[in-house]
Amino acid sequence: MRLQGLHHITMITGDATRNVEFYADVLGLRLVKQTVNFDAPEAYHLYFGDERGTPGSILTWFEFQGAARGRAGAGMIHTIALGVSSPDALPFWSARLRECGYDSELTGTGLRFADYDGLQFELLAVDGHDAPLRAVHPDVPAQHAIVGVAGARAYSPHADLEDGLLTATLGFEHAGAGEYRLDGERRSFRWSLDLPPQAAGSQGAGTVHHIAWASLDDQHLDWQRRVRDAGLGVTGVRDRDYFRSVYFREPRGVLFEIATLSPGFAIDEDPDHLGEQLRVPEMHAHLREHLQRTLTPLQNPRVAQRERVAG
Repeated sequence: MRLQGLHHITMITGDATRNVEFYADVLGLRLVKQTVNFDAPEAYHLYFGDERGTPGSILTWFEFQGAARGRAGAGMIHTIALGVSSPDALPFWSARLRECGYDSELTGTGLRFADYDGLQFELLAVDGHDAPLRAVHPDVPAQHAIVGVAGARAYSPHADLEDGLLTATLGFEHAGAGEYRLDGERRSFRWSLDLPPQAAGSQGAGTVHHIAWASLDDQHLDWQRRVRDAGLGVTGVRDRDYFRSVYFREPRGVLFEIATLSPGFAIDEDPDHLGEQLRVPEMHAHLREHLQRTLTPLQNPRVAQRERVAG
């Protein structure tokens, strides 16, 4: 039994409109789902990824409108790594970000930048082991497109000590110096730990809420039991419509989720029209008309592009 790599990473934003503009237009990801937070249905929950919303490509945001900017500290993820197919893509992204009003910095390993909320990213050339998970955007050549979420870095005061939960319970490989790798059958993920800054972290816009690992459907309850047997408190199974989840906070403080690979995002939408309309979770179906009136209308760039071509 092993985890299948990353499922998704979920963040917080204070502005859903800018969220869609940055991720579905500037970065060229596909907006694959407009829905709402299961626990706070007055807030958007937006999903971005490849053309089919494949686990391993998914970045999601809760919008708490007007939320103050947060700050990553101990027990929080501070940087997300996105994969590109080769180093040749980095100059393209440096120029595109600059044209769109965002600074970036070439490093020895990749290209660093931050979104409008200050969330930190690094573009990395990946080794080709994983099948590319690309979205289609008219201004992003396929050879330069983002090909999935490659890794994440979190702060820990004990970054140099091997994490037994990761290795013995969850099946990560420890590479030393705070570096871990999770290899699924089709995808891999780099998980890195760094010593934290002195300032305490605070959750808000531009911070990561949780990270989710992918499980085969028939192993999901086994993972729940394994986490419980490791002495951690773990939730019951939560039905998230597009996957089923359990949650627990790992000892260093990061909120982990284990999510099933199915049923997927096409369960309530045509795969060719993902993310084009608001979808309300079944448990909040009675709020549909209220939410349609009160949530800020969003323009999916995919629809706007299609209308321009047709017009």
